Order: sequence, then structure tokens, then C-alpha cells
Amino acid sequence: MKEFNTDQYALILGGSKGLGAATALKLATHGMNIIIVHRDRRADQEEIDRNFAAIRAQGVSLLTYNIDLLNTQKRLDTITTIKAQIGPKKLKSLIHSIAKGNLKPMIGSNASLKNDDFHLTIDAMSISLYDWVKTCFDQEMFAEDTRILAFSSEGSSKAWPNYAAVSAAKASLEAIVRNIALEFATHNIKANCLQPGAVDTASLRMIPGFESIIKHSIERNPYNRLTTPQDVANVVYLLCKDEAAWINGCLIPVNGGEHIN
Repeated sequence: MKEFNTDQYALILGGSKGLGAATALKLATHGMNIIIVHRDRRADQEEIDRNFAAIRAQGVSLLTYNIDLLNTQKRLDTITTIKAQIGPKKLKSLIHSIAKGNLKPMIGSNASLKNDDFHLTIDAMSISLYDWVKTCFDQEMFAEDTRILAFSSEGSSKAWPNYAAVSAAKASLEAIVRNIALEFATHNIKANCLQPGAVDTASLRMIPGFESIIKHSIERNPYNRLTTPQDVANVVYLLCKDEAAWINGCLIPVNGGEHIN
């Protein structure tokens, strides 16, 4: 069923794989046009091409840009190009799914965490959301009722080995989402943060000792399974619907109840 306005787009930052790709496909299935901005290697191109083909098969418009999302000039140039390509059409949602950070121990290694590692990780996984939201807002690209959504994790409030920089970024991301929800509300823009349970993605598998994270998550989960990208995409879809217009400034667990155990 095509539910979304054909004159509207979802802009997904980091939408070529994982949670972002699942979200893009789910929204496309319901008629949302998709814009994906991503940064990927050629080695991943076959998987990305499959993901993009699945989105196009839904009969929606798909625009993709493989750029450095954190480069200020690239961001400005890309948004200018998007605006020219979609014309009078607007962004119904902006979804932040950027996973780029340093996973290093604080002590006990020659490659221990440094000040610059925090800066890179927080810029990529947190402040970049504000940069893209503010630029799109300044360019008057948002629809009348826009939804801003970002993906956090339990690590925003818990300590895991090697996760300090990402943990700081996720805590910062949640704070930025709360303030977007407050300060952009007068323009009918809503912002919420989703906190998925452990999802078996390439990003998770980069965490040292990820096997124990998966095992512990399954044991904690009332349904004894991991969260899937489709679980998360389903909630994004719900929050983009008209009926979710009064949900703003929330941190929403998407984990089947894993957080209660």
C-alpha cells in the first residue's frame, strides 16, 4: 500500500547498508521517495547495488550520492544538487544512520584511545546530524511536518570495553536530538532517537568481543533473539506516519523488551 505523498522524500544519511538500507526499503515499500547519502568502498559495491535495486523495484524515485558526509563543502554541494534535482518537492524525513568511529581501549595498548579519536567519532556519529538538519532547514527543504530520526544505542548510558568514543558520541547524539525537538518545534519538525537492541551488522562486528555482546543480548531478550534491521525499519516507518505527529523528543527502545531485563 502506497501511503506517503509522492511529492516527498526521505533523506537517509548512511543508507546503503545495515539499518539505513533496511529503513530505505521499508519506506520505499510504502511509497516514499528515497535519497541516500553514503560513503562506501568499492569492495561493498555489489551489496549496495542489490540494496539500491530493491528500493527502485518499489517504483519510487531513488537518488544516491557516494561522498564524504562529514566534509562541509561536499555537504553544501550535495544539498544544492539534491534541491535542484527534486525541484519543489520536500523532505518528509531525515534519518541519521552514520556508523563511523574509533573502537579502542583507553589503556593497555599502543593504539589506545586519543583525543582525536573522540573528536572524529563524535563529529561523525553525532554532530553531523545537526550539520545536515541545519543546512536542509536553511535551504527550506523540509516539508510541513518533517520527522528527524537518529539511531543511538544502550552504550550511550552504559560502559563497554573499547566503546568509550562511540558511547560519548551516542550520548551527544541523544542530546542534539532532544534540542532539535525543542528548538525546531515551531516549524512543525519532530525529532526522536531510536535505541535498537544489538543488531548483527558490519558495525557491530567491528566491536572487539562482539560475540559476547550477541550472546548476552540474546540471553537478556524476552524473545531470545537479536533485533533485526527490519525491526528498526518498521519503527521508523511508524514514526514517519501522520498518526505519529505528537511523538517528539523521545528516546525509544526498539529491542523487544531487552532493556527491561
